[in-house]
Formats: sequence, structure tokens, C-alpha cells
Amino acid sequence: MVGDVVMKLGNLFLFVCLCLGVFALPAMAGVTVISPASGSSVGSPVHFVATGSSPACPNGVAAMGIYTGPSVLAYAVNGSNLDTYLSLNAGTSFAVVQQWDNCGWSDRVQLTLTVGSGPASPQGAAGGSGTTLSNLQRSGGWNGSALLPPNFGICSGCNSSGPELKWDWWSNVGSPSLSGAATQTVYGGGSVQWADAFWNNHLIGDFSSQGLPDTGNTLVPSLSNFTYDVYFWIGDASVPQALEFDTNQTVGGQFYIWGHQCRLAGGNEWDTWDNQGQRWVPSGIACRALSGQWNHVVLNDQRTSDGHLLFHSISLNGNTVVLDRFDTPTARNGNGVTINYQMDGNFWGTPYSVYLDNMTFTAH
Repeated sequence: MVGDVVMKLGNLFLFVCLCLGVFALPAMAGVTVISPASGSSVGSPVHFVATGSSPACPNGVAAMGIYTGPSVLAYAVNGSNLDTYLSLNAGTSFAVVQQWDNCGWSDRVQLTLTVGSGPASPQGAAGGSGTTLSNLQRSGGWNGSALLPPNFGICSGCNSSGPELKWDWWSNVGSPSLSGAATQTVYGGGSVQWADAFWNNHLIGDFSSQGLPDTGNTLVPSLSNFTYDVYFWIGDASVPQALEFDTNQTVGGQFYIWGHQCRLAGGNEWDTWDNQGQRWVPSGIACRALSGQWNHVVLNDQRTSDGHLLFHSISLNGNTVVLDRFDTPTARNGNGVTINYQMDGNFWGTPYSVYLDNMTFTAH
């Protein structure tokens, strides 16, 4: 559909230009590529982030896309924001990021990239460029628990068979799946209203499940930029009270929680976690997941040089919003990076399943 719209808009623009003899492009408009930088060396999948603008067109940018070869449109999204990962073959790649506005004009930026030999190892690779962990939905190390009201602390006496709450984690699911190895997460309901099913995975440092124990306490302190990237599929997106995706870091005697909650039955809005106040802060950013389709979430966060948390941006299905909310950590000893995933039950405790796939975590 995007391709047809682009072709029609392009033909209309060419016809108008031929008739009027005008070929000047609108000023102060075009594609801005945020990532990757042209001339850089990257690993695959490559994280593409770009924005488009067209002040001369009253209706703005219609679509953006990425060409990975001549006439090979590998990705396209409606609107003026692009944020996705694409797998590229090892070697030199000439990718093109292009926009098309609603008045028939387009702009493009060509990138020359040196792509490393193959995707990052599921066990990660530490170094000056940071750490990337791929396909975490099928990785070991996930620990499930029930969180019960009124305090929503971990229920030490609960187990996945209930009765307070039933939950399951099934890996290597073939359908629905993008990679052929999705994970089905199950909120099974139970006797306690408003209970939450919670999973966490100690990735780096203390109790690492990925072979990155950081015994010298040098890797974790070097990491301050985090990207939590995951696709999820749900049959009926109106059922969950919320879905939660968090990044945690313990370093230098401080505990940082970059908590992100997509309220679905709870009001279709993103919240972020107030570390000091121990509460959720509404962001004003809409969170409307698609039912029966894959949804793509990308969360970018940072530990600032002065020791604060920065909730930088939230992206759902290609719609990226820069939040840039700062927060303050709490005190805790340790050395590690952990991610969380959580399913919240609605008023009736209605059972539901969510499938996770292509879960990637990047820290540098």
C-alpha cells in the first residue's frame, strides 16, 4: 500500500513540475538519519532511526522507507518517524533512507556501512562498542513470579500453578512468530484480583545468564545507554490492564529502574517509573497496541554523566516520541544490568497470552 501511494504521489509531482517548469525542491526539508552514521562499522541487525520533514507541504510527510539495494524496499512505515532493525549481509552496504511527503516530493540519504560478519551472538559480545544480546525471548535465565496487591511485592509462596495466580512461559513457539522461535507468555488468572505475572533476567554482571559476570566490575560501570527492543503479538489488546518492559542497572551504590508501562485496559497511555516516589508517572504518550498483529516496541534510556536516569524515547510500531524525562536513582549495592517483562491482569483477572519475538537488548 505504501509503495502504491509513493508511486502515485511521485507521478503527480512529476506531471506538475513538467507543466509548470518548476523543479526546485522545498527548502529546509528532508531526511535526517540519527542512526547509523554513514561510514560507520555496524553489526547486524542494524538499528535505523530517522525522521523526515517537509514544511513546504501542508500535510507533511506521508511515509518513510529503507532501501537495502536497487529497488529493494526492505522496510516502510507511514508518517515521519522511522525506527527499526534490519539484517544486512556482511561487507559494504549502501543503504538508502527515503521519505515521501503528501505533496509528491521525496528526499533520500544514502549511507555507506561496513557490516560485521553475521548477527551478534545470543551470548553477547562486550567491547568498546558495547554489548548486544539478541533473541532473548528464547534465552535462558528468565525467572517468573507473581506480584500481589496491595503492595505488589514478589510472592515468595506462590507458584505458577496458582491458586493466587497462574502463569506460564513457553519458548520456541513456531506460530505466531517472526523468527520461528517466539515465546508464549501466559497470564492464567487466579483467585487474587489485579495480580501481575512478572519475569526478570539478569543479563550482565551479578548472576549473569549470558556469560557476562563482570567479575572485575569494569563492564557494568561502562554501560550508560540502553535499548530494549521487542516485538509482541496479542489476540485482543483490550484485555491486559498493562504490559511492562523495564531496564534495571545497579552500579556505584545506586539502583536505576527505567520502568515503562503500556496501559491498555488501563487507558492506552505509556507511563514511566518514578524511582524515588515508587509510582507510575503518566507520559501523555498514547499506547494503542494492535490486536492479532505484531507490535514493535523500542525503548531508549540513559544513565547520565551526573548520575540521573533519562527516559529518552518510546517507540511503538514506528511512532517514536522523545520524552526526555529525568529521574533520580535509589541506593543499593551490587553490579549488574537486568531486564524485566510483566503482564498485568484486568479487573476480572481475564486470562490472556502474549507472544514475544526478536527481543534484543543493547547496552553501551
